[in-house]
Amino acid sequence: MTPDPPAPRFLLCLPTYNERENLPGMVEALRAVREETPIPGDVLIVDDNSPDGTGALADALAARYPWLHVLHRPGKQGLGRAYLAGFRWALARGYSHVLEMDCDFSHDPERVPALLEAVLGGADVALGSRYVRGGGVVNWSVTRRLVSAGGCLYARVLLGLGVRDLTGGFKCFRREVLEAIDLRAVTAEGYAFQIEMTYRACRLGFTVREVPIVFTDRVAGGSKMTRSIVSEAAWRVPQLRLRALRGRL
Repeated sequence: MTPDPPAPRFLLCLPTYNERENLPGMVEALRAVREETPIPGDVLIVDDNSPDGTGALADALAARYPWLHVLHRPGKQGLGRAYLAGFRWALARGYSHVLEMDCDFSHDPERVPALLEAVLGGADVALGSRYVRGGGVVNWSVTRRLVSAGGCLYARVLLGLGVRDLTGGFKCFRREVLEAIDLRAVTAEGYAFQIEMTYRACRLGFTVREVPIVFTDRVAGGSKMTRSIVSEAAWRVPQLRLRALRGRL
């Protein structure tokens, strides 16, 4: 007799670096959201040895909540590396769905159930999108709006994808997607990491569904966006396309 598949369960990966101001509020918000999700799940904080003590605070919070886990890394190695570490942690422990989101409340925790429902409803990847009907941004300058929208358009055209928000970092993956992607070959960071993961999923034939979200610029803590993150995305996109054309992706 074939054994029954494991019950669906999600893991939300939450990378942190100097997020002491935001972390307690985010954990409380996710505690409430967990009760509304269509399947049970846990949260994994991935901390890069934050100088402000975020890691120690995460441990203290995890001691209070059995569904909250902490993965400590030795130093700041980039957002992409943090997510990949979280993905591997989730796959090794049998989670059926893996989410990623920011800790600074730019991604609304209350939209987590919508992402899960999209994947449970048939999508392989659910992407919180600012650029579909019902989505948007709050507290952004005109310059940042132009950079974000222009970057998404640039990537869409070069990669030949229909996904509108390619730089979005609020996502839910079925574990089969992460198992199919060669995570060892993913080397991008920041925006480029988000573009690469979505592109690889599409290249493998997985379906991506965009779920509208409103992105709000952080209130507490410092922004992690730098010119190097933007420039990396600019040169990584044509590199991805070239590698795909050569059959190396």
